[in-house]
Amino acid sequence: MQIPHDTRRALDVVVALVNTAAETDQPDGLADVGSLRAFVREYKISDVGELGARDLAGVRTVRSKFAQVFAAGTSRTAAGLINELVATAGTTPQLTDHDGYDWHVHYFAPGASLGDHLAADGGMALAFIVVSGEQERLRRCEAPDCGRAFVDLSRNRSRRYCDSRTCGNRLHVAAYRARRKEADAGPSEQEQIVHGGEQQQGADHP
Repeated sequence: MQIPHDTRRALDVVVALVNTAAETDQPDGLADVGSLRAFVREYKISDVGELGARDLAGVRTVRSKFAQVFAAGTSRTAAGLINELVATAGTTPQLTDHDGYDWHVHYFAPGASLGDHLAADGGMALAFIVVSGEQERLRRCEAPDCGRAFVDLSRNRSRRYCDSRTCGNRLHVAAYRARRKEADAGPSEQEQIVHGGEQQQGADHP
């Protein structure tokens, strides 16, 4: 699937943001304004001013909306959520070539809050996926103890885990070990009973 560079980058930020949400064994990755600043630095989000508690609350709200898009059962549901996101953000498309990047489109309005910034750019990136008929690529990891969001960019839409080098390999190794253990265990107790009964029957009837 061919995705423009700026759209791919926006999708990366969307996925990363969704995966900051607190889980059973994972604290909230945006617990305070300091962690929000760290997120902005890590993903090199441009045109961000001084951040405060209001920005943190706004970004958490956008994070929740993004998560709902990943959970949407139909493209119509996803489209409705995305329309709400980009409308609330006051989307204003602009061509820009900042920081040495080639020309690309920013969808957030000048001076937008960080929440609106992420909602506009991330919402339009998600819209690209839905318009392309590829909503099913917005997935959650199938590992029983994971569930992290990811975008399946494989050719045949076959990716099941958030990171094939961790969750996928871990489950494949576990399945392999289970098969080996079963093979090495020999006949099951039930099989032993059946075979034992057959032997006894043979002894009674020579």
